[in-house]
Amino acid sequence: MNLIILEPGEVGESGDVRLSGTRAAHLLHVLKVAPGHQVRFGVLDGPRGVGAVRSIAGGTIELRCAFEADVPSRPSVDLLLAVPRPKVMRRLWAQIAALGVGQIILTGAERVERYYFDTHVLTPDCYRPLLIEGLQQARDTRLPKVSVHRHFKVLVEDALDGLFGRGLRLVADPLATRRVGAVVRESIDERILLAIGPEGGWNDFEIDLLERHGFQPVGAGYRTLRTDTACIALLALAHDSMTPRV
Repeated sequence: MNLIILEPGEVGESGDVRLSGTRAAHLLHVLKVAPGHQVRFGVLDGPRGVGAVRSIAGGTIELRCAFEADVPSRPSVDLLLAVPRPKVMRRLWAQIAALGVGQIILTGAERVERYYFDTHVLTPDCYRPLLIEGLQQARDTRLPKVSVHRHFKVLVEDALDGLFGRGLRLVADPLATRRVGAVVRESIDERILLAIGPEGGWNDFEIDLLERHGFQPVGAGYRTLRTDTACIALLALAHDSMTPRV
């Protein structure tokens, strides 16, 4: 953990924090803290700061935290993702949060198996701790918003404008002639929505529907990538191309 994430209710009015369990064990056995040591903290969807260890008793640590005045900005990249296999999605949650997304919009597609939507991997009890794990790795506090949509056509035609208004809409396509970095650098939009399809790709109808709703096809080269590899590569390229604007 590069940043210990706290829930808002865990911080007292004077900044006092009392930790036990997994986070305390990490502080004790990995970071090997002692009274007087300082540790980086962040409040979920709130500010970052530093906590000074005041006392250690058994497996419980008491700290006094001081937080910055400003809250980190929500990442400027959103992700529209055709739901991959459950074991792949489980791996992706933390990685997506670590790379930085404002929201994750999960959807069905022709090549998405229907039973994927019945897995516990798409429940908050499963994905929320994994997203927080990614935030702690990246020293961020902004928890991505998550929405799940079984029906692709309904999502794109009826719900998408409410989830993502003005901004640059991109759809990953191995056959696209333009690279994601070049398109992002040329855009003046402050937000990006990146659509990544299932294993096997979007079908012709899905690509056409996305294009009719403002998505531009982009690629990252001539290799066809697996969903998890494509997510990591394309999110990294999008963020890197936006860096001069932020």
